[in-house]
Amino acid sequence: MGNLLSAVQPPPPPPMVLVPPLFDYPPLAARTRMLESSYNLLFGKLALKCLFEDYFEEARHFSTRIMLKPIDDPHVDLIATVGGPLDHKVDEKIVGNAQFRWQSDVDDPHTFVDLFVSNSEPTLVMRSCAYYPKFGFGAFGIFPVLMKQRVSSEDYGVMGLRYGSPNLSVGASIIPFTAGDELPKNAWLVSKMGRLTAGVQYEPKFGSKDEARYKNLANWSCAVGYGLGSGSPLSPSFNFGLELARNSQFIASFYQHVVVQRRVKNPLEENEVVGITNYIDFGFELQTKVDGDKSSNNIHDSTFQVAASWQANKNFLLKGKVGPLSSSIALAFKSWWKPSFTLSVSAVRDRIKAETAFGFGIRVDNIREASYQRADPNFVMLTPSKEHLAEGIHWKSGKRPLLESDVSSGNFDGVPRELRPLNKIL
Repeated sequence: MGNLLSAVQPPPPPPMVLVPPLFDYPPLAARTRMLESSYNLLFGKLALKCLFEDYFEEARHFSTRIMLKPIDDPHVDLIATVGGPLDHKVDEKIVGNAQFRWQSDVDDPHTFVDLFVSNSEPTLVMRSCAYYPKFGFGAFGIFPVLMKQRVSSEDYGVMGLRYGSPNLSVGASIIPFTAGDELPKNAWLVSKMGRLTAGVQYEPKFGSKDEARYKNLANWSCAVGYGLGSGSPLSPSFNFGLELARNSQFIASFYQHVVVQRRVKNPLEENEVVGITNYIDFGFELQTKVDGDKSSNNIHDSTFQVAASWQANKNFLLKGKVGPLSSSIALAFKSWWKPSFTLSVSAVRDRIKAETAFGFGIRVDNIREASYQRADPNFVMLTPSKEHLAEGIHWKSGKRPLLESDVSSGNFDGVPRELRPLNKIL
């Protein structure tokens, strides 16, 4: 009789690992990356910028960001931000701006038009980009529509062309309403060969109009980087870069994203949930002057910053940053409602003045979709077999080992769209 009941009873569900969504992925800067030079985004620069800046509010300041998307039309969205000092200051005002955006494809952010409105200069800016992935070509433009005073020729607008493929990015931007000796505004060439990425960028900011500015090495920058990882936050990544900027500054940077799985016993979850995925990021940047100018010997000739972050679950994020003059720590709490709500508090320690000040931030977001995966097939505990005895075993719970997902091999079937790598465009 007992054997009959056991045969009728369904087998218990396999143990599972929670896979929380990242706080900010994909980053908002990735939505407008086609307006930027690829040289300024590669070599781990975009990841380091998010690590060093996100949730580190300015001391004695607050910031508020609201990101909304209508349900009836997912092609448009609105981002409004307000920020300023916590106490009233005559020489510092509260800055507010709003950005209305339309993009042709919901899943492809590279073809879009947006309008940016602000109570500071410029008052109204229109930005647009059209990219054709089949051919790899794109065109973009940034046009200040309303300004109180146009000082430079760049205030009349910037246009550019670019080509992008998985292993090559080349492009240039020009100022259409300018003299011929100021062309181009900038140009770049970046190439990827396996795990190595090398690039060069030209920005004619130094030199007189009478000489050929391309002969001035101060207008050139070059960089080389070594990177590992698929680009998905579910898989670890590693980036190391060296850059010589404008022939006067040497920059060495390092960034690593680690995905770890730890045991957890949460009474609010089902019994089969035995683990949770954590995300740990670490970054380092060193900047040193190499132009040989002996006249200015101060602390700004060489500077560094180190930062780390730990996302323990879907609700809590802890970050810390250390520099030569100050140290900062930030704690963020996120509630995954519709829309999501994030509250962050940061503390900044000024070691010169021996003072500690706080900053606060509030974010509301329903633009970037995210889901809390409880049964992601890439992270399910499986019974070991001949196919699962080789690699990927992290730790054991009972008799069933936890197998690492196959995202390292580039298989992202079944993975939510917001956790897949960005499009393969260098």
